[in-house]
Amino acid sequence: MKYDPIKKSLGKVFNRHPLLRKLFYALLNLLLLRTWFVKREFRKWKKSHPGQRNILDAGSGFGQYIFLMSKNPEYKVLGVDVKEEQIEDCSRFFRKIKRENARFEYADLTQFRRPESFDLILSVDVMEHILEDEKVFANFYESLKKGGELLISTPSDQGGSDVHDHDHEGEGSFIDEHVRDGYNIEDIQQKLKNAGFQQTEAYYNYGTPGKISWKLSMKYPILMLNASKIFFVILPFYYLFTFPFSLTFNYLDVLTKHKSGTGLIVKAWKR
Repeated sequence: MKYDPIKKSLGKVFNRHPLLRKLFYALLNLLLLRTWFVKREFRKWKKSHPGQRNILDAGSGFGQYIFLMSKNPEYKVLGVDVKEEQIEDCSRFFRKIKRENARFEYADLTQFRRPESFDLILSVDVMEHILEDEKVFANFYESLKKGGELLISTPSDQGGSDVHDHDHEGEGSFIDEHVRDGYNIEDIQQKLKNAGFQQTEAYYNYGTPGKISWKLSMKYPILMLNASKIFFVILPFYYLFTFPFSLTFNYLDVLTKHKSGTGLIVKAWKR
């Protein structure tokens, strides 16, 4: 199952006008459970970090997290991505909305290093795509200021890349776009400590409610769109029916402390 072609097709639709792009961001914020957790962690960080701050979005994609973080004019936010078309697309959009404290540039995270430049580094659904992850963690450590925080959202090894469904249900998987099935919760923290981070914290998300929501809001629609583009016409009606259920399951997942889950939220600090 291919994810990137679907993202590109959706991007073309919502790029037709800045208001459509903002609507797209709003829908992603509601549908994607990981965004609920990232926003919660960002709010926590923001409370204790007033004033001017430098933030890196490492793997900025569509730019939805930079749109969120750059709402504070005192925050200077840099988005980097290995896909040049994403960088050009985001740069155009943020110029149109005159968000001058946000900028974008091409970067390979295995090579990107800005010594002691950032107060916060955000990495959402990126590390599962990078084979040389320990090199990236070392670059993150060097690029953070003392007291800086790294916030990662990534699949866990509890089926986070949908590999279990792929093996047992034959429904297809995102695994062909990932270099690993997901992170073990202890292993990723050990890798971060090897990179220099003295303090780490990690917890599971996408427990049972989150897994149901993800299938309703993301997996099944993408399976349909991979099967035929005609489902672009059907998709709005599909979401009209499933949207309330997805929101409810997302809310339940955020409220619950999970013993296991297909996603991980990982934090690390440079002391």
